[in-house]
Amino acid sequence: MIRSRHFVRTTVLAVVALLAAACGTAAQPMEVAPVTDAAWPAPAGVGGPDAAAGGDSDTSCNPLVSLAPNGLDTSGPSLQKIKQRGKLIAGVDQTTYLFGFRNPKTGKLEGFDIDLVNEIAKQIFGSDGHVQYRAITSSQRETVLKEHQVDVVVRTYSITCARRKQVQFSSVYYVAGQKILVPKSSNAQSLTDLAGKRVCAAAKSTSLAKIATDPAKPVAVSVPNWSDCLVMLQQGQVDAVSTDDTILAGMAAQDPTVKVAGDPMTQENYGVGIPKDEEDLVRFVNAVLDKIRGDGTWANSYQNWVGARLGPANPPSPQYG
Repeated sequence: MIRSRHFVRTTVLAVVALLAAACGTAAQPMEVAPVTDAAWPAPAGVGGPDAAAGGDSDTSCNPLVSLAPNGLDTSGPSLQKIKQRGKLIAGVDQTTYLFGFRNPKTGKLEGFDIDLVNEIAKQIFGSDGHVQYRAITSSQRETVLKEHQVDVVVRTYSITCARRKQVQFSSVYYVAGQKILVPKSSNAQSLTDLAGKRVCAAAKSTSLAKIATDPAKPVAVSVPNWSDCLVMLQQGQVDAVSTDDTILAGMAAQDPTVKVAGDPMTQENYGVGIPKDEEDLVRFVNAVLDKIRGDGTWANSYQNWVGARLGPANPPSPQYG
């Protein structure tokens, strides 16, 4: 027993001695590599111009003419399918403040476009709460409609002849105009002032097409979501953002260091996107739009979300053919 204790104590002392020796002969610390400025990480999906997608160079139609409403009739096959399912499936945005965004306090989707989705569903079912939202990017709008993954797309969706070849649209429910968003220190007022500068827009948007084909030759930078553009502007990775004044107003409301500048460069006519083969749903949505234009619902939603930032406006008149 005594030999065992002596052996343990001797072993411990030997280990301590080895550790002490190691500490006494340790090499000098390596010199740390000099730190240089690191680039901000870019959002996922950053790319270059895709001018053809979303462009409005196709003038083969009058894009604003839609199918005439036939009242709030839900007897058509598309409406019956939705009623049997018990919910309207809507492709929406969750990143564009004022029009379609997720309220961080409540976790709910809110905005002008969300109000419209809720009103369509309410007129189908007679009560609130019958909506399934599907958050999509700008580039997914035609795809989810053609594949019938959603019933409608309400996502600051500009009506063009090129898009009409793939999907149906309601009558125009909002008219916007493309402007630029720049730091408050910038003197730029239009794309003309941004020659050779990096300008951000969402992939497959009419805004990106405008940037990519502008005679001043700004450098078009595409991203999946508009919120990515604001992040890149804040990080100095782009010089400006260019899209509809509605979207830019939401960005300016979130960041006091930027401003919306210049006059509108385009006219963007928003419509509700609907699958090509669902004419009864187009007519029904147009009836809903006629209703909210006349009963004050459109005006109340506009004033709640947009009026204080973009001034007074009236709902656009529909065109039917």
